[in-house]
Order: sequence, then structure tokens, then C-alpha cells
Amino acid sequence: MIDKSSLADNPLMVRSGLPPFDKITPEHVVPAVRQVLADAEKTLAEIEQSAEPTWAGLIERLEALELPFEYAWGPVGHLFGVKNSSELREAYDTVLPEVVSFWLKVKQNEKLFHCLKELRESSEWDSLNPTRQRIIEKRLLNAELAGIGLTGEKRERFNAIAQELSKISTTFSNHVLDATKAFELILTDPQDVDGMPDSLKQLAAQSYNDAQQDQADKEAEEKSAARQSKRQKPHKPEQRVEATPEKGPWRFTLDNPSFGPFMQHCRRSDLREKMYRAFITRASSGELDNTPLITKILTLRQEEASLLGYRNYAEISLATKMAGTVDKVQEMFETLRQASWTSGQKDLEEVAALARENGVAEKLMHWDVPFWAERLRESRYAYTDEQLRPYFPLPRVLEGLFGLVHKLFGITVTAADGEVPIWHRDVRFFRIADESGEPIAAFYLDPYSRPADKRGGAWMDDCLGRRRIDGKVRHPVAHLVCNSTPPVGKKPSLMTFREVETLFHEFGHGLQHMLTRVDEPDAAGISGVEWDAVELPSQFMENWCYHRPTLMGMTSHVDTGEPLPEELFEKIVASRTYRAGTMMLRQLLFGMTDMELYTTYQPGGAESVFDVERRIAEKTSVLPVLPEDRFLCSFQHIFSGGYSAGYYSYKWAEVLSADAFAAFEEAGLDNEEAVRQMGRKFRDSILATGGSRHPLELFREFRGRDPQPQALLRQYNLL
Repeated sequence: MIDKSSLADNPLMVRSGLPPFDKITPEHVVPAVRQVLADAEKTLAEIEQSAEPTWAGLIERLEALELPFEYAWGPVGHLFGVKNSSELREAYDTVLPEVVSFWLKVKQNEKLFHCLKELRESSEWDSLNPTRQRIIEKRLLNAELAGIGLTGEKRERFNAIAQELSKISTTFSNHVLDATKAFELILTDPQDVDGMPDSLKQLAAQSYNDAQQDQADKEAEEKSAARQSKRQKPHKPEQRVEATPEKGPWRFTLDNPSFGPFMQHCRRSDLREKMYRAFITRASSGELDNTPLITKILTLRQEEASLLGYRNYAEISLATKMAGTVDKVQEMFETLRQASWTSGQKDLEEVAALARENGVAEKLMHWDVPFWAERLRESRYAYTDEQLRPYFPLPRVLEGLFGLVHKLFGITVTAADGEVPIWHRDVRFFRIADESGEPIAAFYLDPYSRPADKRGGAWMDDCLGRRRIDGKVRHPVAHLVCNSTPPVGKKPSLMTFREVETLFHEFGHGLQHMLTRVDEPDAAGISGVEWDAVELPSQFMENWCYHRPTLMGMTSHVDTGEPLPEELFEKIVASRTYRAGTMMLRQLLFGMTDMELYTTYQPGGAESVFDVERRIAEKTSVLPVLPEDRFLCSFQHIFSGGYSAGYYSYKWAEVLSADAFAAFEEAGLDNEEAVRQMGRKFRDSILATGGSRHPLELFREFRGRDPQPQALLRQYNLL
């Protein structure tokens, strides 16, 4: 039994407003989630007894059933990604099986399923708008994919697989986080960091000091606990070395803001090799080895497909996606691969030639390519990332981003820091108003890398979705999470250009969530959008980073306030196609490997998953994958994320986004009124409609035709 008196002050039991992130602790998770589950069981039983084959009598009641989970379970999942801890993991793992079990029970409820089918066949069907009809069709399909058609032992086995997959996926993600956190390279000799940018040395010194402080805090807690239990005398703290950017020590990690620049600028090949090998073997040995988990995941998903009557898991994945079939995905892969292969070969030859000119006689290795590629880019375009960083302080970049979306979509973004609870001091909060000044949405921004408790990468997630509650529209709220370079000293975060692109990308996802005009939660924002179309708004936004007025409008030198020099802007645009073939092939390697693992690959056979990757690399990588490469062990997208048999979605949606941006180019990017009108059209046809209509239908409405790959290939000079 749950002691309801203990739930009175539980922050996960709120049902309105924003989650009280500053009050949520791991201890709140289990009692709150179990109470929500207990209440939901009663509500489900009531719906089951009295459900009617009408929208109000069935769908609206099911939507109400989901609402408490948005406030109780949603924040837990979010904090799991941005404020991970052993205590939170334990609480999360305790109730995860119960949450999974409940939603399987809902999807597999035969009375509700038959009621849905009756609604589809009833006289009310024709009176429902297309959005509601689409929602019902999707609920029916999701029920079928959740095993509604299975009975007896098959149903039991299907549910056991779902439970096991949820546990394994969580473990997989935790292993990657722990393995990333466990590695560090500490350098003490100034010669070892010679040639590294000042910003990287500052970050590495700060990382060293932070790690020392974290360790000191941990030891102090342990010793305090020991004194209390044994009544020992207070322990005198040890003297710590304070790192400086000039004298070190310098600490480098596998987190992107550290790893990427290190590989580009460290002059010692042996140190680059050490970092590279650590990166490609994360979570592939010892207690954190994800290799057996990969085999288990693939085996379970193949069994799941067989139970549902599909030949493989990819067919399940594509049943709910825009592409529809594996053949269409493979067709896109081959079109892009053929366009990129010669260019990728040329990229490697040019980098190798520069290395030879500088006295490198040995064959170029994987850890050498980033270093010499950066030198080639610097010589060809005569600028470095370090020259750009001072022009991209985060506050100024945000101003430019907010100015762009105001021009394109008529919205106004206003900072509201200090008005709402947050989970970390770096988190910011913003509100969005429409053209009339009415509030329509809000979002949190968690911008910086925190390797100790925040998973890598960048993502947008919904905090609250748009829906009607008691007749009133609840505005959507988004989480925008990045892992950009944190501020060093008194200066703000100085961003790399790639970090700027990432911010624009995630904000594009946020726009689709926040600018929706759909009140049905199943189709509002990104809900109900086919997964391979979800990246359309995000990749569309990246294009504006190369638009002169936009780029110039978000640059201001951190010391002088000067905008980016014209010559640097021209070099950024010119360098956009630098090694474009290589970058395209890299993404194709990931996408094609993912698709093969979930179609023809047989777990436990003669060929390992790493053999599959190496075989596909023969067609997609001009530099063969190392035999010891275990990158798949940290490939969270396809093993613990939502991209299983769906990684191709990035390229699929990039075709859509490049073609959509081409509409602005054709209208005239220098014509402000034409851009404004096209922006409103994009907002109304793509962003505001969410999952209410099929994405191909929406794209045709915006573009006047089906998508074509020529715009993407032209964009990267691969035609």
C-alpha cells in the first residue's frame, strides 16, 4: 500500500503548471509513479466498462488517462538524461517495468481495440475531421504493433520481450555514459599541448580543476560518514594542484567539446591514437561491455517481428514511417552513395598529400585524418575554429536565432530566467509569443556539456504538449538540450560553428513542438509525425547558418563587439562543401549498418555485428574501419534511442529540408518580403500542422510537388 500522506508534498504529483525541477529527488520517483499507476489502473477499468465508440466516449477519455504520466513520468525521463545519478537510476529501474507493463496493457486491451474499430466503422466516422481520423488509424496500427493480435503464450512472450528490451536499452545507455565518464587523459608537459587553441587549454584546465573538486567533495563525504560512524578526528584536506591554461595540468575527455578539438589540434600522433582508440572502444569491455547487449537487442527484436508476422524488425519500424519500405530506403542510400564516393576518395587523397608535404611518411591512420584535415581546411580557407569562436558568444547567437524566427514565423522569444524552477544553474527559460503578442509556448535551454551526469549529444524533448484541459488550451513547453562548450572563467560560452549549427537544429525540432496549432495531443507538435520526417524542421533551420544576414546578425566579437569580418563569412560558406563526400559517406555507413542489422543480419551467426559494419564500410568508407573498432557499442541511436532501423531518417529528412530551403532560394533570399511570406507558408504547412496530416501531403502543399534529392546534392556540390 502507498502511504498517501507521504505524497502530499511530492513534486511529481503536481497536475498543472511546470514541473518543480528544483524539488524533485530520486526518493520521489517510486511512490509518485506507483500512485499514478494505481490511479491509472482504476481509470482504465472504468473506461473499459463504459467506453463508447465515439470520440468523446473513447479517445478523450484515453487522452485524460495519459495526462498524469506527463507530469510524473515525463520529468523522471528528462532528469535521467540531464542529471543522472546512481540513486536516480535505481529509482528509474524500479518502476520502469511497471510503466512498460501498464502501457502494454492499454495497447493490448481488446475491448478498447474493438471499440476503436467500431468507431472507425460507425456513422460518426464521416463527421470526424481528417486529423481525428488519422489519430484513430494510428492508434489501431500501434495496437497491432503492440501485439493486440497475439494470444496466450505468444502474448506473454511478446510482453516479456518488451520488458526486457526496456531494461537492456537503459543499461546500454548507462554503460555508454559511465564509459565516457571513466576515461580521462591528463597531460602535464606544456610541449604536449603546444599548438592547441587557447580555448581548448582553458577548457582542459577547468576540466581538471572540476574533476579534482568533484573527487575532493566525494572523499569529504566518505570521510564525514566514516567519522560519524567511528567518531574519528576530522581529517585535514590534502593540498590540491590548481590547473591553469598556461601551465596545466590539462584534462581531456571523450565528451565532444573536448574530444573533437583535441583530435583536430593535438600534434602528437600517439596521443591522438590513444584518444581515438578509447573513443571507438567505449562500452566494449569489462563490466560496461555492450557487445552482448547488442546481440540480445537484435535477437529480441527479430523475435518480436516474427511474433507479429513481419520478416524482420525493419518492416515494423517502416510500418509507421514515411519511406514505407526497405527498398525505398536502399534506393536513397545508393543514390547518395554513388554521388559521394568519388568525392570521398578525393577528400582522403588531398589530406594525405598535405601530410606527406609536411614530412609524414607513414600511411595516414584514422587518428591522423582529423588533424591533417583541419590543417588542410585552415590552409585552403585560411581560418580556424579558434578565429571563429570569439565571434559566437552564446548570448549573441541566441539573439540572432531569435531574430531569424521572428522574421520567418512572426514569433517573439523573451527570456524569463528566474521565473520557473530549473534542474541546474546553467539552465535558462524562455517564453514565445505570436504576432499579436499572445503567449503560445515556452522552452528550457540546457546548453552546456556536463560529462559527469548528462548524456552526450543534443536533443529536443517535450516537457508539456499542447492540449485542451477543461476547455482551455495548455501551451506547449519544450526541452532543448545541447552539449556545447561551457563558459570558461568570466567569458560566456564561445561556440564552435558546428555547435551553432547544432543549436539551430534542436531549435528547429522545438519550433515544430511549440508552433503547433493542433489541440489533439496525439497529433500536436511532433506527436504523430512519421519518424523519418521529424528531422525536416531541424535540418531546415541549419541552412540559415549560411545565410549572410542571419550569420552576421548573430556574431559579435566577445572582446570588441565587432561583427564577423566579411572575408570570414565568405570562407565559412565556401568551406560548407569541404569534405562533403566524406561526411555523407560517414552517415551512410551508420544508416546502412543500422538497416542491415535489422533486416538480414542473423545474431549469433558466423558474422558479428562488427563484421557487418566493416563489410558495409568497404562501400562507404575510403579509409577501412579498424579491426578493433567497436563504435557500435556506443551507438545509442539504434540500440537505446528511437532510431532502430531508422537512422536513415537523418538523410531522408535532409533531402526534404534541402528541397524546402530551395523554395526560399527560388523566392529570393535577398527579398525580405518574399522570405517572410515563404516563412509563414512553411510555418502554416509544416510547423503548425504537426502530425495531423501525412508529411508527404504537407510537403506537396508547401513545395507543390514531391521531394527531390537534387537540392541536397547541389548544396554539398555533389551533383
